[in-house]
Amino acid sequence: MNYQLVILVIFISFGIAEIISKSFLHQPEEAKGDKWVELISTVMLTVVTQPMVLLLGGVIAATIAPNSANTLAGLPILAQLGLLLVLDDMLQYWWHRASHTFPWLYGLHRAHHNGHYMSIRIVYRNNMLYYLFMPSLWITGALLYLGLGEVYVYYVTVKMSVIFGAHSNVRWDAPLYKIKALSPIMWVVERVISTPATHAAHHGRHVEDQITNYKGNFGNLLFFWDILFGTAKITRQYPETFGVENLAPMSEGAQLLWPIIRDTTKPFEENQRIEG
Repeated sequence: MNYQLVILVIFISFGIAEIISKSFLHQPEEAKGDKWVELISTVMLTVVTQPMVLLLGGVIAATIAPNSANTLAGLPILAQLGLLLVLDDMLQYWWHRASHTFPWLYGLHRAHHNGHYMSIRIVYRNNMLYYLFMPSLWITGALLYLGLGEVYVYYVTVKMSVIFGAHSNVRWDAPLYKIKALSPIMWVVERVISTPATHAAHHGRHVEDQITNYKGNFGNLLFFWDILFGTAKITRQYPETFGVENLAPMSEGAQLLWPIIRDTTKPFEENQRIEG
């Protein structure tokens, strides 16, 4: 299974859906450099950073345990899936949460929230160093060396599909909330996986709207981690505005390469309001 191709097709499908809805190329309050930030960070992650980190994670594991290749391949599929959910998805939850807690990490993550819109375009929008330091990517590389590769291709395909759907402005959950008979099912769904409503709340600009949740809704594949660790907010509504507030503007270069590139107006740390 060429899972990279499948993921690309799913990504493009969401893009086409946004094009049809006339909300892909022209986003509300879009800044002049937004498209460049999104294009550069997306290409950098998918072509360079992620493949490199997964490879190096496997190399490090092979160096530490040279005789352990594929030793976990014989585990039951559910056990392999459990390892991926905990060591990849749950660890990414904590990395994401830490990125909204510590100023230095937020400097690497702010680009993801700098766009004033939700869109498939912002899925990979982050500082180019953000994913390089993400612990779960390195550990996943080790897990692939240990033999979880066959399960991983299906796991990551489902995970990225959920993440794409949660960021897209084509809100697949909105019509389902209106069907009364589906309400019990959606009650479960929105507590298990990230949905457009729960993740849009994480990207909201004004906490006063009673929908935005700066302090939570960090989940990527599983929203269950937010339920488990007390950071969930579920309203089945969507903020009217997105982005960051009360922060000095951040240039495209700083969004992509802070702290290597720093804006000269004011030090980043003096303008920061941590969202979480």
